[in-house]
Amino acid sequence: MKRAAAKHLIERYYHQLTEGCGNESCSTSWCASSAGFTRMDNNAAAVKALELYKVNATLCDPHPSKKVTASAYLESNSAGNRKSNHKDVHSVRDNFRDVNYLTEDKVYEILDICGEKEDYSPLIRVLGRVFSSAEGLVQSFRRSKPHTKEELKSLQGKDEDKDEDEKEAAACSAMEEDSPPSSSSSRLGEGSSGGNDVQKLGPDEVSVDIEAVRRVYERLLSNEKIEAAFLNALVYLSPNVECDLTYHNVYSQDLNYLNLFVIVMENSNLHSPEYLEIALPQFCKAMSKLPLSALAKLARLWSHYSTEQIRRMVETFQQLITYKVISNEFSSRNLVNDDDAVVAATRCLKIVYYANVLGGDLDTEHNEDEDEEPIPESSELTLQELLGEERRNKKGPRVDPLETELGIRTNDCRRPLVAFEEFVNEPLNEVLEMDKDYTFFKVETENKFSFMTCPFILNAVTKNLGLYYDNRIRMYSERRITVLYSLVQGQQLNPYLRLKVRRDHIIDDALVRLEMIAMENPADLKKQLYVEFEGEQGVDEGGVSKEFFQLVVEEIFNPDIGMFTYDERTKLFWFNPSSLENEGQYTLIGIVLGLAIYNNCILDVHFPMVVYRKLMGKKGTFRDLADANPVLFQSLKELLEYDGNVEEDMMITFQISQTDLFGNPLMYDLRENGDKIPVTNENRKEFVAQYAEYMLNKSVEKQFKAFRRGFHMVTNESPLKYLFRPEEIELLICGSRNLDFLALEETTEYDGGYSRDSRIIKEFWETLHSFGEEQKRLFLQFTTGTDRAPVGGLGKLKMIIAKNGPDTDRLPTSHTCFNVLLLPEYSDREKLRERLLKAVTYAKGFGML
Repeated sequence: MKRAAAKHLIERYYHQLTEGCGNESCSTSWCASSAGFTRMDNNAAAVKALELYKVNATLCDPHPSKKVTASAYLESNSAGNRKSNHKDVHSVRDNFRDVNYLTEDKVYEILDICGEKEDYSPLIRVLGRVFSSAEGLVQSFRRSKPHTKEELKSLQGKDEDKDEDEKEAAACSAMEEDSPPSSSSSRLGEGSSGGNDVQKLGPDEVSVDIEAVRRVYERLLSNEKIEAAFLNALVYLSPNVECDLTYHNVYSQDLNYLNLFVIVMENSNLHSPEYLEIALPQFCKAMSKLPLSALAKLARLWSHYSTEQIRRMVETFQQLITYKVISNEFSSRNLVNDDDAVVAATRCLKIVYYANVLGGDLDTEHNEDEDEEPIPESSELTLQELLGEERRNKKGPRVDPLETELGIRTNDCRRPLVAFEEFVNEPLNEVLEMDKDYTFFKVETENKFSFMTCPFILNAVTKNLGLYYDNRIRMYSERRITVLYSLVQGQQLNPYLRLKVRRDHIIDDALVRLEMIAMENPADLKKQLYVEFEGEQGVDEGGVSKEFFQLVVEEIFNPDIGMFTYDERTKLFWFNPSSLENEGQYTLIGIVLGLAIYNNCILDVHFPMVVYRKLMGKKGTFRDLADANPVLFQSLKELLEYDGNVEEDMMITFQISQTDLFGNPLMYDLRENGDKIPVTNENRKEFVAQYAEYMLNKSVEKQFKAFRRGFHMVTNESPLKYLFRPEEIELLICGSRNLDFLALEETTEYDGGYSRDSRIIKEFWETLHSFGEEQKRLFLQFTTGTDRAPVGGLGKLKMIIAKNGPDTDRLPTSHTCFNVLLLPEYSDREKLRERLLKAVTYAKGFGML
């Protein structure tokens, strides 16, 4: 009732500003009948009406002469056209005043009349009234009946056959004209008193005629005055919609309430500067209040949109986020997480993101089976419960509620409509305080929003930082629990995962120790790694661990060991199905990979992408052979595309041949009695699918399951799956392959008396840039402990070059733990080059300086 009364008052203010009270001697300054009143356009009048309502301004009493005055005004405006007009303009305007919802035909009718008079104010009034009213907009542009499949196809092909679509829409609108909807029932026949059939909508459907809406926008948005009407109406509409959704639960009462969001989002000018300040932020806040089922329905609906339409919506929300980020000064005291507009736009972008996933190339099948045996809980659990330190995420990794509602995962999408990279907002990543955002992510409070709940908007560097915080806090938690446990039991326990290895027996020492830990107490794997090389004095602050992982990987992936095969063409490793090693060895390799991520170390590992997809829960399929085994992929592709008779020309069966570790042929039937089943034109797709299934899944099933189990022993409580896609997991493990030393030069800092302008520093960079690719990798290995760039490239590597005395014959040295190069001030460039090359080429082992 209050809303209705407020609306009535605002309409009276608006009428007083545009029509006046009819009293020519009126002294009210904001009345159109007042002598000193300056006439304003309809948009300005709408804004002024809101202002008058807020201050409770006085309204004029209606004057008896008002109707006469209004009629005289209308007659004077239309005197020149009276003979050519069959309709009285006053009656037309009265009819427009009664228009509370719109159809495509009604818009065109009003537009034509306004065009004849060269006065668009009646249309602007109608648009302002309907588009500022939730009730009016919900009832507008309704379809008379659900589209058939054939009609939906024709709508999708509107560009090819636009004229026919317009005729169809016009016919539908004409049918709608004769039966305007009431406020409680739609003109689609949903619960109408006339006894019409109830329209049944599918999960992806809405009752609004989207194509009609697009045609109307296309005609109207070219007029600047009309466009302003949409803008002002949206400013008025959005707060009311937000209130309806927050306090009145309107969507559950009327599912058609979703129509207004569909209609507004079809406005192709939403990303323009005029909308970014007030209108679009308010609308995003309203949309973010939709219940989960409504968000899912929007995502399903938009998933049928074209790539261009999805990209337009992405750009709209990205534009708003970027505008708000660059126009504010965010810091640790003024967090971007507290900006309602940025948060709301991000939540709206999530709907488009999942629509993009749903509309892409989906593979919801081919999922890896979960581990049959759960990872054993450690004996610390009881103590943790007593101390109130129950293990976090005990119910498993976090899953986005919208993802659950839609029944899909991001990893199900092979190729989205719009590239995932277009959803990343770099300006937002630059101002995001990740330590604070991570805290909000873990606490899961409604009062604080975390951008980690929308990982699609974060780049790999930012997500990696969030993962780093998660890993470090987990390490500190394990350390704290261990200390408390030692106090309770009176035993001296090590708060670190300590590995003491011999450099010449690194595999034996490391894997035996890790195997014991995995069997006795897997929770110890989540402690901070501390590696010590026997006989060496290096203290592990990160650098020793880096070299440890590098050496372990070199040994494990040595083809002579036989655990992995190496393809010379692709330079990639794959699990050896004929390996003589037991499953435990593969479990330990999985642990090593997990430990590398957990301890923020980069490995020189070369797997095809299908391995990372399998780690994320997806089986390998035919298309994964493209990078895993390109020769086989090309052969099978040619088989699928062959135009001749496959059975007679190729003479192949459902039995394939493989080679074991010793070169002996092994036969495998893809189907029972496969050697007797020929491959034909009809069953060749099945043959290709079965072949890929065997090569990527069945043949290495035991090895991969053991490998995955070891990996999950370390990462099972991590937000890894939630935050990262398979290609990002590869980047996380292997680092970036692009070595940009110019970016490294830009970010390097100097200490001990050196500066960017020092002679030796200039000569150093000239020398380093002149190195070959292999020499540059050796330099990285020498300085940082790995020859790979971190996530984000070398520009993210914080290297320090410190002065290490005057000219000398000593070689440069480094602290790989801290990425510090200790460089003496050599007398000339030749000596610098010679000393540096010798240091990076022959460096091995750790010592105390």
